[in-house]
This record gives sequence, C-alpha cells and structure tokens, in this order.
Amino acid sequence: MHDATIAQIARRAGVSTGIISHYFKDKNGLLEATMRDITGQLRDAVLSRLRALPNGSAEQRLQAIVGGNFDETQVSGAAMKAWLAFWASSMHQPMLYRLQQVSSRRLLSNLVYEFRRELPREQAEEAGYGLAALIDGLWLRAALSGKPLDKTLAQSLTSHFISQHLPTE
Repeated sequence: MHDATIAQIARRAGVSTGIISHYFKDKNGLLEATMRDITGQLRDAVLSRLRALPNGSAEQRLQAIVGGNFDETQVSGAAMKAWLAFWASSMHQPMLYRLQQVSSRRLLSNLVYEFRRELPREQAEEAGYGLAALIDGLWLRAALSGKPLDKTLAQSLTSHFISQHLPTE
C-alpha cells in the first residue's frame, strides 16, 4: 500500500478517486478506517470467545484470547496485508501510531489480567508480555512467509507457553 497511489487503490476497489478522497482524505485515512474495522473485528473475536467462558479458568480464557487473535478475520490474506501496512505506517503517522498502541496495550492488558488470576503481578506481566510476543511473532512469521498461519502449530506453541507459566493444580 505504501507505493500505491489513490488512483490505483480506487481502480482496484472499483470506486472513483473522488470517493476515497471525500471519505478518507488520503491513504493514511483509508488505512486508519480499515484498521479500525479490523481491530473492531479482533475485539469482537476475543470478546465472543471470552463471553462463552464466564466461569472459565485462566488457562481457558488465555486460550480464548489467543484464538481471537488467530481468528480468520485477522489471518486472511487481506487482513495480514493491511496489518503489515499499518505497522509500517504507524512508525511515521501519529494517528496510526496511537491506534497501534491502543491495540497493543489491549492485548497485553487482557493477557496480564488473566495471568494475574494465578500469578503475582510481576510474573503475570512477564508472562503476558511473553505470550503477546509469541502471538505477534507467530502471526508475523506467517504474514511474511506468504503462507497461511498454521493454526495447529500456533495453538500448540501458545498452549505450551501458557501451561509453562501457570501453576500446576
């Protein structure tokens, strides 16, 4: 998207450049609107899984958060391309940077909250940070490989990480 012009984007989307300019002003506005939609889908994917576990264990709820982050709305080819463009642009655009920070903090906060149910604060923060890094790393490796995310492998690795950090019964 970085090298694409508004005319190219409009042609690919089957709309006029005027419509894109009117509603989004520029490419950053279009990317921001796209990412607000995708992060909303992420929020919904996580929340729907968590709501299904009102009395779930910390481990179950952590798995639900992981599952939401690897939801099809987040790992489709189009979503992955949008996320990569967003991350690259967020380093240079203050509004995109703020949106990226909100998304990143939300993931970390959710993970730490669940780990905190079983661990002291410092350990919960470390485990939450580690699991967030693992989620991001698995996602990024898949995005850069050009191949679909191996959800079975992602599930196995994240499950192992979670079980290594939670106390045994």
